[in-house]
Amino acid sequence: MAATACLNYGAPASLNPQQKQQPPRARNNCLIDTTIMGKRNIMMMGLRGRYNKANKRVGMVRCSGIGIGDFIGGDLVKPDLGRWLSDVEEHKALAIYTPHEGGYEGRYLNRLRYQGYYFLDLTARGLGDPETTLTKVHPVCPAHVGKQPIARWYFPPEVDYRLAALPPDAKGLVVWIIEAKVLSKSELQFLALLPTLRPKVRVIAECGNWRKVVWKPLKEIAGLTANEGA
Repeated sequence: MAATACLNYGAPASLNPQQKQQPPRARNNCLIDTTIMGKRNIMMMGLRGRYNKANKRVGMVRCSGIGIGDFIGGDLVKPDLGRWLSDVEEHKALAIYTPHEGGYEGRYLNRLRYQGYYFLDLTARGLGDPETTLTKVHPVCPAHVGKQPIARWYFPPEVDYRLAALPPDAKGLVVWIIEAKVLSKSELQFLALLPTLRPKVRVIAECGNWRKVVWKPLKEIAGLTANEGA
């Protein structure tokens, strides 16, 4: 009996007569055949992130849900570009959520550029008060590095300055703000109301990340929709 246990110990699952055959397990739309590939090998694949050629031959992973985007490229198949343009014109201020790897939002930016819009790219980190920076003359204190005297420079409103410099055939100005997830609720509310104050301005705020490019009206994210209906 001990000899039989010693022979069975360490033997592959397919050669062990005492071990029952387990059906393939489904996880994340993928089937992993654990009867051919041991559990320890699967665990080591997940921990180390690599495996040898032998494991490649015996391990079998099948994924479902393959679409046309897997062959052409997900960044090239964008059937929602028409809805994107209509939502920009309807809501005038959108909160957009893009994938972590980046690059997909460029398709939507270029489509607005083809429509005749010009862009003002800003980052929410270090923006200060959006109302003061975008619509009023605002002070900026340059870094003095501890050696120069503290100075204060005044800059014109970012939005008004660029609206005045737009060519006559321009459709409008798009204020594209990245990392808008760090903004407070009151700051997002001002950005949602900015197209009302400046009719030729459209606001796109990157408020987070998602598996694919999705967007919502910025008023809904900032909590202004319920107030308007009340």
